[in-house]
Amino acid sequence: MYRNLIMQISFMKFPTVILVTFVLAFLFSASTTEAGNATSDRLALQSFKASADLLEKLLSWTGNNPCSGLWQGVKCESGRVRHLVLEGLQLSGPITKLSQLDELRILSLDNNMLNGSLPNFSSLKYMKSLYLSHNQFSGPIPDSISLLSRLRRLDLSKNFLSGSIPPSLNLTSELLTLKLEDNQLTGPLPNLKLIKLQDFNVSGNQLTGPIPSSLSNFSISSFQGNNELCGVPLLVCDTSQPTNPDLSGDQNPMVVSSSPSLKPAASEKKKGPVRLGTGALIAIVVGDIAVVVLITCFFILYYWKKYNQSDASARAKRKADPEKLVFNAVNYPLHAESDKGKLVFMDGRKQFELEDLLRASAEMLGKGTFGTAYKAVLEDGSVVAVKRLKDMSIAGRKEFEQQMELIGKLRHPNLVCLRAYYYAREEKLLVYDYLPSGNLYTLLHGNRGPGRTPLDWTTRVKIALGAARGLAFIHHQCKPQKLPHGNIKSSNVLLDKNGNACISDFGLVLMASSSVVASRLIGYRAPEHLESKKISQKADVYSFGVLLLEILTGKAPAQSYAREEGVDLPKWVQSVVQEEWTAEVFDLELLRYKNIEEEMVAMLQIAMACVSQAPEQRPRMSQVVKMIEGIIGEQHSPQRDDSFDCISMSPSVSEGTSH
Repeated sequence: MYRNLIMQISFMKFPTVILVTFVLAFLFSASTTEAGNATSDRLALQSFKASADLLEKLLSWTGNNPCSGLWQGVKCESGRVRHLVLEGLQLSGPITKLSQLDELRILSLDNNMLNGSLPNFSSLKYMKSLYLSHNQFSGPIPDSISLLSRLRRLDLSKNFLSGSIPPSLNLTSELLTLKLEDNQLTGPLPNLKLIKLQDFNVSGNQLTGPIPSSLSNFSISSFQGNNELCGVPLLVCDTSQPTNPDLSGDQNPMVVSSSPSLKPAASEKKKGPVRLGTGALIAIVVGDIAVVVLITCFFILYYWKKYNQSDASARAKRKADPEKLVFNAVNYPLHAESDKGKLVFMDGRKQFELEDLLRASAEMLGKGTFGTAYKAVLEDGSVVAVKRLKDMSIAGRKEFEQQMELIGKLRHPNLVCLRAYYYAREEKLLVYDYLPSGNLYTLLHGNRGPGRTPLDWTTRVKIALGAARGLAFIHHQCKPQKLPHGNIKSSNVLLDKNGNACISDFGLVLMASSSVVASRLIGYRAPEHLESKKISQKADVYSFGVLLLEILTGKAPAQSYAREEGVDLPKWVQSVVQEEWTAEVFDLELLRYKNIEEEMVAMLQIAMACVSQAPEQRPRMSQVVKMIEGIIGEQHSPQRDDSFDCISMSPSVSEGTSH
């Protein structure tokens, strides 16, 4: 190739010859540099293998091309090593040679026997994830880590690292994970102001002094095992201990207060301790006991008398008014006959009267987009959920009844079924079966602190598939009218006693004013809704895509109220994926599970297809169901669109966190 180019150059004019020669030289130099870099990667890996793989676990590392796809744990791009994952292979020795892999993005060497000091990481300027836990590294944490400006995950836990935690870690502003537990680190905690930090742990070290306010929002488990560490969330630091020149210099003045009596009084600084006689001590103890007994007797008499009075009043009131309205949360008048209203059951079988419902003891479960939900316990012990509608734009009884008939006909294992309804001029009630098993929003975002039971990947996929099937059924049954659900969000995905996902609130959006719908669906609203203000089945697909992103990321979508936290999930995920680091989008709680990366990426691709900006580019829900089934290798269930048996469930649970 170069010979032909040289022959052509000989026939060119002199200035052109110079230009072409310069370009050829540049291309030749670039190709030579690239080849040299690839060779450097190979030599670094071979050198590391020679010193660390004494048990010959890396038998696949043969040949001269680590990017052939055959080298275990090595992934490349453009001929350069980008990922190196060698976990649990009993590797030993130092890792200094690996610092020459200057294009490395991920380095994971967990659960080995690697030792020595941590190397200078300054050459790994593209590093995003560094996992070195469960090894035998010793010495200090190098300051060179602070030069890794793109670093997001740092796990140095369960080693023998010593010295202090470098304050220069503040320079790693993109850090999401910092795990340093179970080492031998000493000194105070630096004031780390890493605003993106989500996973932090320094437990099981020898750290001392107060916990900086910038780290106090993490749980107790993040700091336990450091006996000299104090401050929120641990015990309060005692700063009142006086400085005494007679004390030995190695005593730490920053101690945790265990009793107020340990704090010296002002008079004690001037005088010696006052000794009390035995008789005085006995008199003080007896006096204290007598006072406590008298106060206790007084409160017992007071509350006994008050209880008797209130109980008598309640009995008298029940006797005078046997039709007492216990269902006072709804505050509905018993004189319903004036409104000519009645309780209509969808299957035609009357199970209880309206008066039974109104006399039931009620508990408000929450306020949602279309009204307030209550748990009502009837006198026979059965439990139902009642939704009291509000902000409905529907005109009259006939239109309302037609809408209820449409909703009531939809029966599917993944839909919440309407059992009965009540219509009056000033009051509209919907009755559903009660389901106490919770909703997806609570499972994903509730109690993210200590003691939380994470939502595992298998359960998340099962919920996603169930919700997809329910929504696909709605779209299929309402295909002639092209009726959408219009309110797809995680708080409207409920779980039955077997953990099956069921969609609630179908059809209610068709009776609500457009302003209500627009104001409550910010995080899930399709982009075309901003202009047309209309809901559609394609907009449902977009909302379901946001729901999938919520399941994958563990992040709540942006909501309509300023006080609520949340992100624009489609935009955030797209920005992360464009940086060629797809794994960053996934929920930290999912990272503990092995061998699910491919399934998560496949689910992410489905979600991104659903949230396409152009509605015509979004798949149909029936296609989404097939794609999710393909991920888990599940065949179509025999009870699908032709099933009309409704699993017992309730929309009430969904309202606790509805926005």
